[in-house]
Amino acid sequence: MRRLLRVDPAPPLRSALDVAREVERNYPWNFAFNLLDGATFWLGLSFMSSATIVPLFVSKLTTSQLAIGLIAVIANSGWFLPQLFTANTVQRLPRRKPVVVNLGFFTERLPLWLLPLAALLAVEAPTLALVLFFVGYAGHAVGAGVVATAWQDLVARIFPVDRRGSFFGITTFVGNGTGALGATFSAWLLATLVFPTNFVATFTLAAFFITVSWAFLAFAREPEQAVTAPRQSNSQFWAGLPQLLRSDSNFRRFILSRLLLVLGSMGAGFLTVAAVSRWQVSDGVVGLYTLALLIGQTIANAAAGLLADRKGHKLPLELSCALLAAAYVLAWQAPAPAWYYVVFVLLGLGTGAAVVSGTMITLEFSPADLRPTYTGLINTAMGLMGMVSPLIGAWLATRSYDALFAISALFYLAGLVGLHRWVREPRGLARSTS
Repeated sequence: MRRLLRVDPAPPLRSALDVAREVERNYPWNFAFNLLDGATFWLGLSFMSSATIVPLFVSKLTTSQLAIGLIAVIANSGWFLPQLFTANTVQRLPRRKPVVVNLGFFTERLPLWLLPLAALLAVEAPTLALVLFFVGYAGHAVGAGVVATAWQDLVARIFPVDRRGSFFGITTFVGNGTGALGATFSAWLLATLVFPTNFVATFTLAAFFITVSWAFLAFAREPEQAVTAPRQSNSQFWAGLPQLLRSDSNFRRFILSRLLLVLGSMGAGFLTVAAVSRWQVSDGVVGLYTLALLIGQTIANAAAGLLADRKGHKLPLELSCALLAAAYVLAWQAPAPAWYYVVFVLLGLGTGAAVVSGTMITLEFSPADLRPTYTGLINTAMGLMGMVSPLIGAWLATRSYDALFAISALFYLAGLVGLHRWVREPRGLARSTS
């Protein structure tokens, strides 16, 4: 494991100026290869959309609303939940890239190849197919969470703070642009090929492109930086977290606001299922819903990144709340399936802004040597809530989709109020000690 993570030898102590110069020198290289990584990763995700394609596949294997809710549990918590548990280890490592690339290949990328295998078995052994699917889907999500703190800190190390928003926004813009093409193709596959061949094809393409994205990420150039944070045992690390939260009131209020947004997402996994239940929309239409979702995400990714570099990430995150609330209000009131195209565009706009600014804003709350701790705290808290909110959503869905979507909208509005009134933009702001 030490060789896999390249713990030895330790890098030499370097000045901040030397590191900054190296970051600037490698900026074009890192931008290019991380852009290619993001473009192929998001293209792959378009073939296994957690809002459309995955719920449709699972609904063909079981009528259980709990199984549909489990998709959202995994999507909401798999990436988030492990992060605090890895933060102390990541902070002690001299390099972030080996965690993301070497360990991430086994934990994040390989499990996806179980998805096409599950689709192959869908007709002959639907129960086994369902088990294999969830093992692969959860393995990928949790495996991504294991390396997530290292990846976020790697981004912070190789991109200057005033260009992270545009980098991430442009990357996800291009990724969702290619993803829109992928969604168009997946819609054609779902409509043209018979079940389960259509899902074998879409899941194979998802696994292939996400594996290709790993190859591009392997070319990233990380500046050599010695570990400067005091070494802590795991018990010391966990014991210090309450004091950190007490001392940083702005970050504490930010966490509470983000938890409201996670509760708002309880309806995400049921939008497609509601459309199928109400109007019996075809698999091809579901593929077009994915396209509408990606169009919204593509627009919001670029806009949020550019806006965040100028105004900070708080404003795009607030706009995200408003757009997501509008999406659920429209889903609640939609009189016909065509309205769901607008629902998914709004969902994409809100999600796209949240992906860019929700990820990047956390990096600005903390000093450099504590970034893994801060990202771990917020993301694990969101992961814990992400395990609960879809189960509440599943319970509500068995009673009324209208009630589910109305309550989701209310939580997003509450999160908007919390961000706007409680949280101060962290960029350039002295950390609160109150």
